[in-house]
Amino acid sequence: MADHDVTVIGAGFSGLYQLHRLRELGFDTRVIEAGPEVGGTWYWNRYPGARCDIESVEYSYSFDPQLEQEWNWTERYAAQPEILAYIRHVADRYDLRRDITFDTRVTALEFDDATNEWTVTTDGGERFTTRFVIAATGCLSVPTRPEFEGLDHFGGATHWTWDWPEQGVDLTGKRVAVIGTGSSGLQTITAIAPVVGSLTVFQRTPSYAVPAHNHTIDELLADVKRHYPEFRQVSRLTRGGAQCGEGAALPPFFADLDDSTITSELERRWGNGGLCYQQSFFDLLLDPDANERAAEYARARIREKVRDPAVAEKLTPRSYPIAAKRMCVDTGYFEVYNQDNVDLVDLREEPLVRITERGILAGETEREFDVIVLATGYDAMTGALDAIDIRHGACTLREKWADGPRTYLGLMSAGFPNLFTVTGPQSPSVLSNMMTSIEYHVDWITDLLVHLRERGAVRVEPEVEAEDNWVNTTNDVADLTLFPQAASWYMGANVPGKRRVFLPFAAGVGAYKQIGDGIAIAGYHGFEVA
Repeated sequence: MADHDVTVIGAGFSGLYQLHRLRELGFDTRVIEAGPEVGGTWYWNRYPGARCDIESVEYSYSFDPQLEQEWNWTERYAAQPEILAYIRHVADRYDLRRDITFDTRVTALEFDDATNEWTVTTDGGERFTTRFVIAATGCLSVPTRPEFEGLDHFGGATHWTWDWPEQGVDLTGKRVAVIGTGSSGLQTITAIAPVVGSLTVFQRTPSYAVPAHNHTIDELLADVKRHYPEFRQVSRLTRGGAQCGEGAALPPFFADLDDSTITSELERRWGNGGLCYQQSFFDLLLDPDANERAAEYARARIREKVRDPAVAEKLTPRSYPIAAKRMCVDTGYFEVYNQDNVDLVDLREEPLVRITERGILAGETEREFDVIVLATGYDAMTGALDAIDIRHGACTLREKWADGPRTYLGLMSAGFPNLFTVTGPQSPSVLSNMMTSIEYHVDWITDLLVHLRERGAVRVEPEVEAEDNWVNTTNDVADLTLFPQAASWYMGANVPGKRRVFLPFAAGVGAYKQIGDGIAIAGYHGFEVA
């Protein structure tokens, strides 16, 4: 008999909710968490300026109306300390910590056909058995560590955004370099620019960033709380799992609008701020003309904000469609470059040669620094699973996914029974409000486990044909869009040697939910149950 019914890997938002659901239904559930505390990505990402790019009223649990009413968000876009406080509150409120083993990593999973159980091995040498494994490991939880020649010989301090010291870092008056201009880089740069002595940003590819227009939300929060159930239901039907001011209504098609209306719509979206800018037109990621119009509007705003035309040009993205890479939500990023103490190095013009004992050599110029901050991103969506030796017989999941992930609904992979992934590859995941997608997946997995228990079944896995069809569907949908035209982490392009395939499901949360609900109603069509 297995030591546990279910083992959950990870104690972030998805792991905590999964534990709560299963424990309430009588499943013996154990959670294994690598960190010393709950929070997942919001525990590790405590770099200066870390903030969510989904609005607080949406980026929260919906499973308990009392929780919704008692927690009061302070800002439109919550900062990392507030989000972590919320997660800790949830863990305490539902007494979740007693079933979580902290400071422990799962290093291996091996499935036994004779017992229909997984053997779990941890980095501490513990081995135990479990009927089911649910990987709540997060989509952006394994950082990339690019090899910069000479980094170990740098005489100053080096800090990675994904492992920022919990006690913080005093950068006052220091000469600081930041390598990387994705979301973590932008947020760090904006936060530290006012206090450092000098700041030099090393940029490989400029990012599209839309202003957050962040503010306190007392009145908004009170209004949403009055009709939270209806609000959440609408969010679940949208493409992105969060509302953009029109409820579940679709944005207009670019070709249906005259020039004046197009301009007004872009101005309205920019004025509202945030990721909803990419919802200006339904076909923004389908029609190159629609995309270019939205992109040029954003470029014009950059030119307005940055006083030096040469610097503005370097900060202006031109090599990929807008929103084909993850857009950033900024709180004054471009304005930073108007400060006298901030410089920009375009690595396309001055490639980074090596890190020296005194600083960074880019092109033919060596610049001296006291601190180097590396904001170099993550091995998205598959990195956390690839880091675990997951095997069934002679086959490993890492080998099966060598040419790209293969899943059914982003929930399971054929050949690996009783192993689930929350917001796994080929689900909407990172293209959505993660909270909406997390809750849907957790509820779906929980309902399936109840279904198995009621029938006395001990094993489930996808049919190969169903998986093949889903992989083809995911790829076909992506190929209809402009997403593949960008060398993004959506494509795995930021990880050397990683096969470039589009990782999430691009048709949206509402469409995905319809498919998932239909499969469940049909008795979990496409799954083999024994």
